[in-house]
Amino acid sequence: MRVAYICADHGISVFGCNGAAVHIQEMIRALRGLGHQVELFAAKVGGRPPADLEHLLLHQVTMPAPRSEELAEANDRLRKSIADAGVFDCIYERYSLWSYGPLEYARDRGVPGVLEVNAPLIDEQVTRRRPIDCAAAERVAARVFAAASLITVVSSELMVYVTQRMAARGAPYVVQNAVNPLRFAADVLPSITREANVFTIGFLGSMKPWHGLPTLIEAFALLHERPDEYRLLLIGDGPERKAAEAALVARRLDAATTFTGEVPPADVPGLLASVDVAVAPYPQLPSFYFSPLKIYEYMAAGLPIVASCVGQLNELISDGVTGLLCPADDPRALAARLQLLRNDASLRARLGAAARRRVLDGHTWGATAERVLSLAGFMCSAHAMEAVR
Repeated sequence: MRVAYICADHGISVFGCNGAAVHIQEMIRALRGLGHQVELFAAKVGGRPPADLEHLLLHQVTMPAPRSEELAEANDRLRKSIADAGVFDCIYERYSLWSYGPLEYARDRGVPGVLEVNAPLIDEQVTRRRPIDCAAAERVAARVFAAASLITVVSSELMVYVTQRMAARGAPYVVQNAVNPLRFAADVLPSITREANVFTIGFLGSMKPWHGLPTLIEAFALLHERPDEYRLLLIGDGPERKAAEAALVARRLDAATTFTGEVPPADVPGLLASVDVAVAPYPQLPSFYFSPLKIYEYMAAGLPIVASCVGQLNELISDGVTGLLCPADDPRALAARLQLLRNDASLRARLGAAARRRVLDGHTWGATAERVLSLAGFMCSAHAMEAVR
């Protein structure tokens, strides 16, 4: 089968290092692993592709500011780019603010058009980024949701959002995020030397305001009031890094903290193997619609996890079985759970092993791609499925 994968979002570098880039790359790998030919149509490429995607056929597309005449012309060009590339059996698009042409093309051609929704983009843009023409964005959303023959969302909160706000041809399906088991082999070696009698707390993420770094830093400060040795490893980069650095310096914790900066996905497993526990201290938000990739990667790495008791994390993590949950925005509760794990190596081992089994049994990208294609009406062979599990 020939699949056109479209990401017309200028805010996503498809060969970058953040969660969106990982999601795109892994879905393409999974589709190819099922035996399908994939061509990528992307607005922003970013860095060099990883070695296994170097020969992926890439079409650069443009999606300008949403003045009506430019928007129509850009979507016409995008349709033409897909048409000029030949006949596709499926059009797969990651929802972006201004693209509707690919899925309308799929509908007009009578081929399945899959829309993957990862966030309520209009609300995000209004509350967290620069103002936009909301009316134009709503019109685009109405068109693309109506054109899609299948809509997938990454969380039940997003399913409610899509169902309530958009006129769609069918109800959306929840297809959570996943992990690539080949990246997280059981024998991955630490890339940072582990110090004896030092308990290392790890955080992975793009350091956005909603990642809860202030709560983590307050909990880390509470732990340092005790005689035990702790270290903090912050993996990634982002807009909250400077504030985090300043807060750590003010508490004289900077010497006990390592910032890696932005790292390629290939480096993540070794860095996670360098920590004793992984954290996801999300704050309480009005709507927690995320399906955090970090959680799946923590679990695949076999790490004990301490996460806020919010949104999808309540589904992914069984408290006391595959991780520990704690109230959001509560540094003392977070510090207490981290202290508990430091003092109980057997609990750490049990939680980490159970988490790894859970995610590898039910949340691989191969299984995700197979489910999406099945919902879209395609059958996958047992041999192909075995190859991607």
